[in-house]
Amino acid sequence: PLSHGQVLPRLRAARCWRGGHTARSPDSYTPKHLAEKILTSKSALEGERKQVTVLFADLKGSMELLADRDPEEARKILDPVLELMMDAVHRYEGTVNQVMGDGIMALFGAPVAHEDHAVRACYAALRMQEAVKQYAEGVRRAEGVAVKIRVGLNSGEVVVRAIGSDLHMDYTAVGQTTHLAARMEQLAEPGTALLTSATLALCEDFVQMRSVGPVRVKGLTEAVEVYELNGANLVRSRFRAHAARGLTTFVGRTNEVAQLVDALGFAQRGRGQVVAVVGEPGVGKSRLFWEFAHSHRTSGCLVLEAASVAYGKATTYLPVIDLLRGYFQIEPRDDQRKIREKVTGKLFSLDRALELALLPFLGLLDVPVDDSEWTRLDPPQRRQRTLDGVRRLLLRESLVQPLVLIFEDLHWIDGETQAVLEGLVESLPTAPVLLLINYRPEYQHGWSSKTYYRQLRVDSLSAGSAEELLVTLLGMDSSLERLKELLITRTEGNPFFLEESVRTLVEIKALTGQAGAYRLTSTPERLQIPATAQAILAARIDRLDSEDKRLLQGASVVGKDVP
Repeated sequence: PLSHGQVLPRLRAARCWRGGHTARSPDSYTPKHLAEKILTSKSALEGERKQVTVLFADLKGSMELLADRDPEEARKILDPVLELMMDAVHRYEGTVNQVMGDGIMALFGAPVAHEDHAVRACYAALRMQEAVKQYAEGVRRAEGVAVKIRVGLNSGEVVVRAIGSDLHMDYTAVGQTTHLAARMEQLAEPGTALLTSATLALCEDFVQMRSVGPVRVKGLTEAVEVYELNGANLVRSRFRAHAARGLTTFVGRTNEVAQLVDALGFAQRGRGQVVAVVGEPGVGKSRLFWEFAHSHRTSGCLVLEAASVAYGKATTYLPVIDLLRGYFQIEPRDDQRKIREKVTGKLFSLDRALELALLPFLGLLDVPVDDSEWTRLDPPQRRQRTLDGVRRLLLRESLVQPLVLIFEDLHWIDGETQAVLEGLVESLPTAPVLLLINYRPEYQHGWSSKTYYRQLRVDSLSAGSAEELLVTLLGMDSSLERLKELLITRTEGNPFFLEESVRTLVEIKALTGQAGAYRLTSTPERLQIPATAQAILAARIDRLDSEDKRLLQGASVVGKDVP
């Protein structure tokens, strides 16, 4: 056995073997598309305050791994773990800010803002734990070494000071942002991930967790609530999470619903329609579709829903897979054999002519395909078989019953799903299909000239509708009148921002009572922008070009109304 004094030089030697992990610059391990995004907006990002989630991960007991091994052998064990950690971070567009000998530090939400930075960080933590677990099984068999990592997460603010040409970022943490994330990692047992209540507040609808309880942290007077991250929930969109919690009263949108009903009438008569709902984040695009799809109006139709996610461009066909899982009624607990049975049975009972689509569908659903003809096809041929299979399946099903297809958040769509939609749109004129799509204004497509296409612009609620929503959220207590006016003015009637603002006021105990029957106990000095809303705004601002962004920053100094 080596003494502690002998272990440290060996550890340093292993870390420096190929130039040293500590010496690697971020541009050597940051994916090209992410590096370009950072460098393109470098000047606009510097000096900014960002809402982030900080992730620390390390290989617990790496010194012990190195103690009786040659540095080169130790490197062969450690390096793949670091690569798996970084791959998980980059998959969800986080930035690896530091690579130590046996661990990494990553930021989600900086330098590039993400409206779902906490969710991405949790998904990355789960992915790296799973990937390392699979890798560790092979190491255990080959080397007799138990490899486990621990992860810590915390959310808060940082100020981006400077970004080097090599992507190295200097930043200043606001408060305990980084310190708490590091402490969570140190407290975590090997093979687990811990997060603070600040992170949980931003992602609780999307993850499964277990409360660890309050933990004393050096440097803080009050104990910190700590949670163990155990898994991801099936829900992937913010609206679905809200729906699971219980939706507020649906207000306004009478004209928009009438347009959807009219389009459905055309589709039911065999004249397929495309309806696009366009609007800024939080105005209620998903809620409009939800109310329509879950009403009596779609009785006798098959409704299939799919949605893109912010990190989904890296995963091809993600919304299509979502759609197929719904169509074939595949449950999370179904194994590969059960999935194969469901897909085969449904396809062949619908139309034997769809047999060619079986292998592409099984491939999309992660069921191994043992077919020499399929494996001999080159990627473009497989792609075409997949595109044709999805289109033919949906059109054939529409002959049995009219279809209402809902594709949400196309501003995050991947290229392959875009190709599926384009093929479907071309086939719609003579099919009993209503295709409902929604997206933010930045998304572009080429369907506007189609005679069977219509677009609905959805804006914030009118003052009257916003007042009606606030009555259902807050109640009628006389102490609330001034607050309601303030909320409507501040949010400009954006329903998501209204709901999140009320939620924040409840959390800070400015409101007491129950939903729909609150009383104002203290008037906040200023209305705090909810962290969820702030993340959305920051991500939107980051997408402006640098000139527009500088203009906005200058205008913000002047005030709310700028000539």
